[in-house]
Amino acid sequence: MEVLLPKLPSFKFPTPSYCRSITTKTSSCVRVGFRRLSSLPVCASTVNEALADPTVDSPSLGHSTRPHFPILHQEVNGSKLVYIDNAATSQKPTAVIKALQNYYEGYNSNVHRGIHFLSAKATDEYESARRKVEAFINASDSREIVFTRNATEAINLVAYSWGLSNLKPGDEIILTVAEHHSAIVPWQLVAQKVGAVLKFVNLNDEEVPNIDQLKELLSRKTKIVVVHHVSNVLASVLPIKDIAHWAHDVGAKILVDACQSVPHMTVDVQDLDVDFLVASSHKMCGPTGIGFLYGKLDLLSSMPPFLDVYLDHSTYAEPPSRFEAGTPAIGEAIGLGAAIDYLSGIGMEAIHEYEVELGTYLYERLLSVPNIHIYGPAPSKEVKRASLCSFNVENLHPTDLATFLDQQHGVAIRSGHHCAQPLHRYLGVNASARASLYFYNTKEDVDNFIHALHDTVSFFNSFK
Repeated sequence: MEVLLPKLPSFKFPTPSYCRSITTKTSSCVRVGFRRLSSLPVCASTVNEALADPTVDSPSLGHSTRPHFPILHQEVNGSKLVYIDNAATSQKPTAVIKALQNYYEGYNSNVHRGIHFLSAKATDEYESARRKVEAFINASDSREIVFTRNATEAINLVAYSWGLSNLKPGDEIILTVAEHHSAIVPWQLVAQKVGAVLKFVNLNDEEVPNIDQLKELLSRKTKIVVVHHVSNVLASVLPIKDIAHWAHDVGAKILVDACQSVPHMTVDVQDLDVDFLVASSHKMCGPTGIGFLYGKLDLLSSMPPFLDVYLDHSTYAEPPSRFEAGTPAIGEAIGLGAAIDYLSGIGMEAIHEYEVELGTYLYERLLSVPNIHIYGPAPSKEVKRASLCSFNVENLHPTDLATFLDQQHGVAIRSGHHCAQPLHRYLGVNASARASLYFYNTKEDVDNFIHALHDTVSFFNSFK
């Protein structure tokens, strides 16, 4: 297997020093543990209930929806929680929590096998969740929706079922250096098995995957293009509809990692004309342990695997059952359906519009921090960044920043390589800090984070 991946020098951050720093400088004020802020509202079973406090003039979407998320109303390490790690996982509204509770209390049973009332009820709700996903991404048939454990499993399903059946020596797979590990590793393994070639698209000067280079790499040897819709590090948005058109022009398929787009904007798979698309429930207000694969029905029908076994031969069930062996994540699927109901009640266009504004506010406020570098394109009228920022502050390790923000200010961000090590190596760093927003965040959350970040940077700089 040939892998064409650029090799650039890596910058090594100093060893994380937060343990030494905090215990020697501020051991008397380190706060551990959390408590519930019982005075704050935490109810609202559905988004169709009053979204806004009528006593507040023109509340933002964040202020309107925060009461639906009980977990947000607590103190962490002595400070009010500021949760801005949504690119890793989102919080769950009361409506989703109640849907899970209702299933386990009221009709917990296995699906597709029983004829009694509880099994029929569970089956109806499970398949209803599939139809909700179908409508949410505008698939043409509910059979095009396959429930998986997560997006990683969905990508692996395509790689091992479609990939092993369709790729041969010399075929080419195009990815970008900004892909999540889960979108790289399966194709590396499949390419090794069949002798295919991986080709990677670099970044341009704006730190966005170079679309011109992608077009140049496409040829009749290209069999599949594997790309993200929204980068979980760069916050950039790729023109998926154009990429799908270019891929189809050379006879290739396209698989889209939509984990960072489906929760935040309208995604229409028929309009985009993608062949495969994956997403995860836990990033879109749903439970963990379930995701989904969208695949065009003719492609899914042509892909092998399991089910309906006889002693002398095997036959395959029709999609999606063909790919859902054993007892599925029933409650989780029902919870995902409830999350889709909740998001649809708000409206994905409203969510996206609010998050573009909030994400731009985050980017601009971060620029006030001395010696900061924010990765990805700058927002503008033409460039609509996702509502996240990955960044580094000169000579400070991102894990130091994240730890101090949590322990001293109750601010939850992410540090590390965000499952995108090749991208970080390309950028010349081995880690970054990341603040990522969702529609229940507010400008006050951003302001509190920026204040805490200034304090954190000042604390560590005081040792120099």
